[in-house]
Amino acid sequence: MSAQKLYAGAKLRETRQKLGLTQKDFAAKLGISLPYLNQMENNNRPVSTSVVLSLAQEFGFDVTELSTGDSERLVSDMREAMADPVLADLAPPLADLRLTAANAPALARAFLHLHRAYRQTHERLASLDEALGRDDTRATPSPWDEVRDFFHYCDNYIDAVDRAAERFATPVRNENNIRVRAVSALGNLGIRVKFEDVAELRRYDPERKELTLSLRADPETQTFQLLLQVALLEQDKLLEATLDLARFQTPTARSIAKIGLANYFAGAAQMPYGRFLAAAQETRHDLEVLGMRFGASIEQVAHRLSTLQRPGAKGIPFFFVRVDQAGTITKRHSATRLQFARYGGACPLWNVHRAFETPGQFLRQLAETPDGVRYVSLSRDVSKSGGRWGAPRRRYAISLGCEVAHTDKLVYADGLDIGSPQAFEPIGISCRICERENCHQRSVPPLERRLSIDANHRGTLPYDVG
Repeated sequence: MSAQKLYAGAKLRETRQKLGLTQKDFAAKLGISLPYLNQMENNNRPVSTSVVLSLAQEFGFDVTELSTGDSERLVSDMREAMADPVLADLAPPLADLRLTAANAPALARAFLHLHRAYRQTHERLASLDEALGRDDTRATPSPWDEVRDFFHYCDNYIDAVDRAAERFATPVRNENNIRVRAVSALGNLGIRVKFEDVAELRRYDPERKELTLSLRADPETQTFQLLLQVALLEQDKLLEATLDLARFQTPTARSIAKIGLANYFAGAAQMPYGRFLAAAQETRHDLEVLGMRFGASIEQVAHRLSTLQRPGAKGIPFFFVRVDQAGTITKRHSATRLQFARYGGACPLWNVHRAFETPGQFLRQLAETPDGVRYVSLSRDVSKSGGRWGAPRRRYAISLGCEVAHTDKLVYADGLDIGSPQAFEPIGISCRICERENCHQRSVPPLERRLSIDANHRGTLPYDVG
């Protein structure tokens, strides 16, 4: 943080408001004048080192929060929204978007909400038959998008749920088998657990108090589903309280989010925060070793690594994504500066798409985004068997990555030529907002750049980016 000035007015103001303090009282506790605090909260002055130390000593504040927060996510989301053709001629400079995200994050979120409402209305009009069959054609965000944004802006870390899962996973009477703990917890609720040769992964009958799990599922999936049912029954009050704070706009979004929170609890109980973080650091984030230690799948381990953002005990900031064969992103999260496209698929130059060609193998890639940030990316297919002959096979690939500054803590970076600029492949986020001029895989022109069309010349693309 000493290398550059730190402007974090919005985060500073948000912290003060959470503490319920006036500017005068907050300034007094930080040992600074009221005008000085006012200038910092309005980003007229950077946050000083003495203020950073006071925040840590006086309030136990995780000072790394000042340099992260939502700013990069908001900038990425606004850039993509501005790439919408309806706004193409109105797109402000990137510097203006960064100023808005830093100084007026509430305004940025309101703009994004408005853009989602516009897209929803546009999609309904494009499907007129469906729109005419609705009684209510108000522009409301998709429930899936609303839930995704909830986890997105929580940094994919839900503290209360994570800590509850960790307490549940704490060994009792030397019993350290989380699967046995889950069955025991359900038994204490009067629920009988049975395994049958059925296609459904999990089916719970509340009247008969029976939980049926599929024998076709892998053991780690069965354990996860056991823990998910524990969350829905034993942790219902906690989940509902968390949902109350989120204030979802529709019952559908709330229902989807509840399943999401139950999934979160299951993963956090299967891989409890403290033990899992220590094991990840010890093994240098070896996914296969971690999977064996915690009885989890490669995908479950990779997803859990992307959630290790507990204040005061953070892990490496990872991005995590899962794609299907069509390139559609089905799961996404990023604690890094890399933010995924909200609409459409992932960059075709990313090695996650090649993972389908090499089942069972890890693919490594050094990549550089248009903003000059360099990453190491690990991809692998995680295709799921149907459990019997003739059952359809679900095919997915995942990617986990971090900035190169953390590669000494990553076993998969060993032997890579981190010091060579030529070793890094250029990747982007979305063609509409990617500024690369000579990308051979570009599908559409960048909306923020002028094009040059020459009928007498044809390069890789039928136009030149100005």
